[in-house]
Amino acid sequence: MKDPIAHKTSVTYWVKIYIAGPLSVIEQVCRRECMQGLCVTVEPTRFIYTGGEETGAVIGLVNYPRFPKEPAEIHETALKLAVAILDETYQDSVLIMAPDYTDWLSKREAREASIKVYT
Repeated sequence: MKDPIAHKTSVTYWVKIYIAGPLSVIEQVCRRECMQGLCVTVEPTRFIYTGGEETGAVIGLVNYPRFPKEPAEIHETALKLAVAILDETYQDSVLIMAPDYTDWLSKREAREASIKVYT
């Protein structure tokens, strides 16, 4: 006899966080944050840009049908996770991408905006 199979459906929604930094630190922050009732994917990646390159990760969050959430709640969770990773990897910026928006958070831009130039 075959075991019964449950079937649940939810609205498809995903968020990906792109950040450079040590993979071990990124994974540790994700482990800590997942203790709050969260599941993420962590994929190693390499960022290649003008003048250099860095390793980092793409962190994925999805709307899991077993515990469905509204897109706004997934977005808010991604923002909080991104800021936690940003702080603990000592990076200056992070990119948060979803089907309907892309956020870029930058400590560098914030620092530069707060510097007053006196002439």
